Amino acid sequence: MAPTWESRPPRRSGASLLPVLLPFAILIVVAVAVGSWLQFTERQVLDTVRTVGSQAADRVDVEADVQRVDAAARELTLRVRVTARGTLGEEDGTAPVADLSLQTSAQTLGDLEFKAHERLTIRDVQVAITDGSISDYPFDTYETDIEFWAQMDAEQVPVRLLFSNHDTLFATSATPVPSGQEAAGLALVLARSGSLLAFAVFMMIVMWALAASVTIGAWYMATRGEGLVWAALGWMAATLFALSAFRNNAPGAPPIGCVLDWFAFLWAETVIALCLIFVVVTGVRTVLRDDDHD
Repeated sequence: MAPTWESRPPRRSGASLLPVLLPFAILIVVAVAVGSWLQFTERQVLDTVRTVGSQAADRVDVEADVQRVDAAARELTLRVRVTARGTLGEEDGTAPVADLSLQTSAQTLGDLEFKAHERLTIRDVQVAITDGSISDYPFDTYETDIEFWAQMDAEQVPVRLLFSNHDTLFATSATPVPSGQEAAGLALVLARSGSLLAFAVFMMIVMWALAASVTIGAWYMATRGEGLVWAALGWMAATLFALSAFRNNAPGAPPIGCVLDWFAFLWAETVIALCLIFVVVTGVRTVLRDDDHD
């Protein structure tokens, strides 16, 4: 009697994939929601304007915006907009009624001078930063002070300071400092922004993950006696050089020898290079042994 074969029911691929795709979709939604919240909060911080100084009707308003922080040069670029209010200004505050001298703190490289009845132009000034080292990247922090006081016709006039930060690579906290009756100043603490810190930590995790992947591959090839597998060797060599390019894309252009390097990059490169050499040596020995047996 001929055997009978039972036909198998057709596979329902959609139903089998649903338990995998549903958690993955939920994970994507949660990740996007968390990312949106983090981006919104960081944007709110960048849009925050800190105000200190005099509220008198006749005063000089100084809007100071951080444009860029150069940690390697240990300075930041401050864009200054000056407006003369009340009886101190004319043409809606765009020009002073007399010669205006805007003096700054010791960390600021240069004072600002404006001629009477001439338009108050935007100026960029350099401010020195201290108490930090870029070698601590991405965990480096810096401090500095900014202070402004104004004189018009050799007489001191009230100043109000409006400070904001527009450098997305740094987060800034500002604290009022004791100043004269007519001056306005802030003590600044600058640290890497949350997005940069998250990306740098992600880079370190990826570097160690790639080093672990190459190590597992090298162990498999050596224990199985695979010999010289050129595709695997090409992948390892490509990972070795790709990791260097990946590191050079770190935001903020950190110098070699920073925390990022000593925590991940240099060790990952060393592990991958040693694994590549180990696989070549064991592969050559396996090939020579097989040739001798033939």
